Amino acid sequence: MASVPRRTFVALGAAALLGVSACGTAAQPTGQAPAQSQGPWTWTDDRGKNISSPQRPRRVVAQSAAAAALWDFGVRPIGVFGPHKLKNGGRDPEVGEVDISKVESIGNVWGEFNVEKYASLQPDLLVAGMYMKDTLWYVPEQSVEAVDQIAPTVGVQLSGKGLVEIIDRYGRLAGALGADLDAAPVVEARKRFEAASGALKTLAAERPDLKVMIVTATPDSLYVAYLPDHPDIKYWSELGLNIVSPEKPTESEGGFWEVLSWENADKYQADVILVDARSQSMKIDEMAGKPTWAKLPAVKAGQLYPWHAAERYSYLGYAKVLEELKADLEKARDDVVK
Repeated sequence: MASVPRRTFVALGAAALLGVSACGTAAQPTGQAPAQSQGPWTWTDDRGKNISSPQRPRRVVAQSAAAAALWDFGVRPIGVFGPHKLKNGGRDPEVGEVDISKVESIGNVWGEFNVEKYASLQPDLLVAGMYMKDTLWYVPEQSVEAVDQIAPTVGVQLSGKGLVEIIDRYGRLAGALGADLDAAPVVEARKRFEAASGALKTLAAERPDLKVMIVTATPDSLYVAYLPDHPDIKYWSELGLNIVSPEKPTESEGGFWEVLSWENADKYQADVILVDARSQSMKIDEMAGKPTWAKLPAVKAGQLYPWHAAERYSYLGYAKVLEELKADLEKARDDVVK
């Protein structure tokens, strides 16, 4: 496996699926946000930037995870950038329920953003999450000035925020863009999320000794998730799950992780290890060749399950994550760490 750029792991604060269909308003034209309302449109984003437009934006382009969240609330972007198509042509889990056959691709990998194609779409608005302060996720630094000249941009802060707070923020943005937040699919997804949260909380109370660690990896290093910097992991901890987390992240990495050499991969031990499931991350079978990894209790017990590190921030997206996590943990032993 090719090495994943370290900055990708650093910036990925937290974040990738079955059940309720994507939320939406069927009467809206495919590829656009819901119909415009009369009068000006305003929004203050999480950079403190005030965006104003004579009318509600309809032609929205969004980073894949942001597009997925907006889609679940009923907004239909016309273009996406960031991971959305796998090598086999299938839909990348990071783009959620978005129909990639009906949106334009502005770029599919880190550093790829076709400014000319973006401009040709005549966008009204660009939306992206932000893991680093005031930095739109997957908008290359060298393209920021050009992108800003084409259409207004909205940033949604992801790190340093609570999971439910971020989901609510995307929901309110979707509502401002015309989505019906009282539509049955949206309401059902929220109920499903709340039920899944309650079920995981019950499991955590019943299994207090079950230790869970979350990791991602490159051929050179093992990255152990630092709980406070990942909204999803922090939420699980708030529900009572026993999370194995470093006391502090590796400072040179900008937070989010403690970075361990493979020689020191046995620094922390847990009954269960959740492994980054993103397509660009090191796979479990690739990690099996690392001697210290192979000796970890959870690895020897076969208690390795996926962590959807780039899941979209919607009730539907995280309902699925919570349901899968509960199902995995239910079958796990809590006595593999001696």
